[in-house]
Amino acid sequence: MKIPKKPKKVTDILKQDRDKIFKLLERPAIREIISKYNKEYIHWDKLRYKGLLVKPEYIWVLLKLFRGNQSKALKFDGWSFHYVLLDESQRKLHLFDKGAAGNLETGLESANTSGKDRYIISSLMEEAIASSQIEGAATTRKVAKQMLRLNKKPKNYSEQMIVNGFMTIRKIIRMKDKSITPEIILELHKEITQNTLKNKNDEGNFRDNNETVVGDPLEADKIYHIPPCYKNIPDLIKEFCEFASNDDKEFIHPIIKGIILHFMLAYIHPFNDGNGRTARAIFYWYVLTRGYWLFEYMSISRILLRSKKEYGLSYLYTETDDNDLTYFINYNLSAIEEALQDMQAYIARKQEEQDDAMGLLKKIKKINLRQAEILKEFIKKPEKGFVITEIVNTYNVAYDTARNDLLYLAKLGYIEQIKVQKKFIFRYVNKIPI
Repeated sequence: MKIPKKPKKVTDILKQDRDKIFKLLERPAIREIISKYNKEYIHWDKLRYKGLLVKPEYIWVLLKLFRGNQSKALKFDGWSFHYVLLDESQRKLHLFDKGAAGNLETGLESANTSGKDRYIISSLMEEAIASSQIEGAATTRKVAKQMLRLNKKPKNYSEQMIVNGFMTIRKIIRMKDKSITPEIILELHKEITQNTLKNKNDEGNFRDNNETVVGDPLEADKIYHIPPCYKNIPDLIKEFCEFASNDDKEFIHPIIKGIILHFMLAYIHPFNDGNGRTARAIFYWYVLTRGYWLFEYMSISRILLRSKKEYGLSYLYTETDDNDLTYFINYNLSAIEEALQDMQAYIARKQEEQDDAMGLLKKIKKINLRQAEILKEFIKKPEKGFVITEIVNTYNVAYDTARNDLLYLAKLGYIEQIKVQKKFIFRYVNKIPI
């Protein structure tokens, strides 16, 4: 990935051409350009290639001055960050407040408990898989999901990353009432990196060197980010936790704050490896602690994976433009909105499937809704052999419940239990209910 061009200092440009630059504001066409590129929040690296009416440096100065008037400052240790909440960002935040904090009337609200639990498990699997794939896990989504559903032991580094991610994110859901502490960050890192690092001593421990940098894996001399000195990490993480927990000092919208925490942990880069996975887990934890329960049903990392280059650029744009967090915030807000749209489309499909299951339920009076949904899965995949653990992990039920459901459907004659290599599996027997 190409490192974005860093712009000249605004003060340096103003020293040379101050009068020329401010006189440009008298021209309506220039004001339109400023308005357009402020809405897009364009970085200098893109602006310099636009066919503008004047020098791109002049437009850049005006953009920066307008942004400066709207920005909020954020001090962290000795660093100065800032960000602007654009109208489009406010629109998205309103959408998330309405839809992700508990007020959105969706199919979830009318879905049965089993259906909700099933969707949560599916979403957590998607999040764990995508977050690991961002960091280089080399396995397909289909293979990874099957491994998680069947509780298979991971065979390699990539599969271990995914299993770790899945276990960690399930743990985070149980931690919704806890405040973040340095000890919890270390605990999460240990779980998310278990058996995946070159040095096992790095699991759950801050780095003890300055050799770790963020660079291009294909070009050793291309460095994107040099993290702070390892000696400062304990104090930085302490301040990070205080920032996460202290909502009284200054109000920052919870989703914006979660995105900032995501960025800050990656910026501090406290570990030799596993920083990205841990940063995304921290974001997920934070928004859940602030009441945005619908994030349990959304896989943000799947969207980040789709646009991995833009995800990386959002970090670089921030760092190459005076620590302007707006680039990273805007990118993540767009990813969250896309994840919300994916979730709504998925719910609509699942609502149709549930309606089908309800129709099946009417035909077969002796089964419950969950059993009807299980039977629909068998009908959709007549050649597939299902095992009990797959039903356990797909529907989030106890082993005995899954076993009893399958045995009951077998007793009714809709599926059959057969033994294959010392293992019992269940298959559909093509007896379509009438």
